[in-house]
Amino acid sequence: MSDVLLTEGQRLLRDEARAFVRDEVPRQLLLDMDAERVRYPRDYLRKLAARRLLGVRFPEELGGRGLDWSHEVLALEEIGVLGASLACLYSLPTIVGEAVHVFGTPAQKERYLRPVLDGRMTVAEALTEPRGGSDFFGATTSATRDGDTYLLSGQKRFIVGAEGADYFFVYARTGTEPRAISAFIVERGPGVEVQHVYGLMGTRGGGTGRVYFRDARVPAENLIGRPDGAAEIFDRMMIPERMTSAAGALGTARAALEIAARYSDRRRAFGKRIREFEGVNFQVAEGITRLDAARALVHETARAIDAGDEPGRVRRLVSESKKFATTAAWDVVNAAMQVMGGIAYTNVYPIERLLRDARLMMIWTGTNEIMSLVIQHEYYQELLGAATAARDVESDAPNADVEGEKVY
Repeated sequence: MSDVLLTEGQRLLRDEARAFVRDEVPRQLLLDMDAERVRYPRDYLRKLAARRLLGVRFPEELGGRGLDWSHEVLALEEIGVLGASLACLYSLPTIVGEAVHVFGTPAQKERYLRPVLDGRMTVAEALTEPRGGSDFFGATTSATRDGDTYLLSGQKRFIVGAEGADYFFVYARTGTEPRAISAFIVERGPGVEVQHVYGLMGTRGGGTGRVYFRDARVPAENLIGRPDGAAEIFDRMMIPERMTSAAGALGTARAALEIAARYSDRRRAFGKRIREFEGVNFQVAEGITRLDAARALVHETARAIDAGDEPGRVRRLVSESKKFATTAAWDVVNAAMQVMGGIAYTNVYPIERLLRDARLMMIWTGTNEIMSLVIQHEYYQELLGAATAARDVESDAPNADVEGEKVY
């Protein structure tokens, strides 16, 4: 985003995140994570926490910076340059932290949010199940009240960060009604088993695994919000889940495009630099246009959230941002590989890793098809639900008033 459009505070945060990515993340860490020699980079999170770069939207008294989404998306784009695993791990404190901060008690915030922002604890969100991902109310993991505790049983899968998480934010069924889902903080311990079972195409090294709950005892005080009230929490958490995906995707796309553009300026064929061929430079032009458009949408959405825009419009914009930015990232990384040709298909350049990472972005935190469902639903609600002060363009046709033609 152009510096002229940023406040001084936004520029400073972006530059801090950029410097962290440049100076504090070893090349070897990325290589080891992709080769699965590192399954969970705990030191990376500690370094972020030491620089107060985790959960920057949360209050300073809890370890954040008291900023807003217009700041956080800037930091997320910079972290996204590192690829999907490190961007996702960076995002988990802000995703889970949203639920704890908005719906948690003061004691829960002190016990479970502050230590994450300080780097003393790590967290994962346990949402997806073998029979349910986007189908939130299809969850079968159950929590049964037993005195001052709940007995938690079931399993979750595709849980990023599971390998190293100190606690999990878990959705579980607490009643027979379809919407009777509750949210809990579940500490790692007896009855909680993590299995690292997935050989992933990309997004490796983030500790993605399966979590089994075998009559795990959860203190009743670890219930977040009200019993059977997790739908409200889920709706709220979809904002950070999808905004972090969108903003992180910008960094991934930017990294690939910059590599390809520099390559095209150096590589020569038929006596000239390949950037001089329209087949190449048009792909770069298309890529930067997509990236700029995605960035503009993400930043507009951030401002709408910060301004407290109407909830339906926020849901639509968040879904548009996630859908458009992640699709743009996939298209841009693909184009970067095409510009560079065969060398981009090797591990001489990180393009092939970024391509593998980008593919998952269109699936996680709700598939882009689910985003389309949300977008059209909220658009129809907004369009048909209220009178407009805009011109009625439908009548601007010669036969607009001919009787009997407009039959529905």
